[in-house]
Amino acid sequence: MEWRDEGLLLSVRPHGESAAIIEVFTAAHGRHAGVVRGGGSRKMAATLQAGTQLQVAWRARLEGHIGAFTVEPLRSRAALLSDHLALSGLNALCALLHAALPEREAHVPLWRATMPLLDAMERGADWLPDYLRWEMLLLDELGFGLDLSRCAVTGARDDLAYVSPKTGRAVSRAGAGDWAARLLPLPQVLMGQGSATRAEIGQGLAITGHFLGRELSSLNDRPLPEARARLLALIARGAGPAAP
Repeated sequence: MEWRDEGLLLSVRPHGESAAIIEVFTAAHGRHAGVVRGGGSRKMAATLQAGTQLQVAWRARLEGHIGAFTVEPLRSRAALLSDHLALSGLNALCALLHAALPEREAHVPLWRATMPLLDAMERGADWLPDYLRWEMLLLDELGFGLDLSRCAVTGARDDLAYVSPKTGRAVSRAGAGDWAARLLPLPQVLMGQGSATRAEIGQGLAITGHFLGRELSSLNDRPLPEARARLLALIARGAGPAAP
């Protein structure tokens, strides 16, 4: 069994005396793990950093085996090390991919959205709205996407102000009625409208986090990664490029 693909390095852990087990998110083969011989050496340390884009070749005797990778660096994300918020965003992204995606299942739309997001982080651009949309896409890829197209109660498309914490569907002010206090506030940035203020980014991430946390718990009994909580704490403290 053998294939070649481009991958984003998610994690590295030691294996034996000199090898390492890496996990990559690949374009065509999804989240995939394998052994890198010599991956624990100092020579490989600079290459095997979370966020690095790699050309990988995987080989195993049988498809179900963990197999072995050979890797070639394509692009380093070392520039993120000097930006605390961007580094935190990278760590949250990698942790969510590890926690949420089934192994060896392709998610091409998510792959295509991930690379530009990392590019924006590296440039120091206003990437927080893109990260929020990325979490929404992650929910879509898991089969639990939000439906913000119309009110779940009245069917109206206007004045959508809330999200049902049970169904993930939008609710208008008129449709919410006395139930408004039990619903999640819907920021306009989550619908691609309005300015991406820090408060709205936080509200949007509270919604995606609610549903991601619920689905991770039901799928594999995992909580949301701590790396994501650290990113939200930085955003709340005012770090980064979003408007105040």
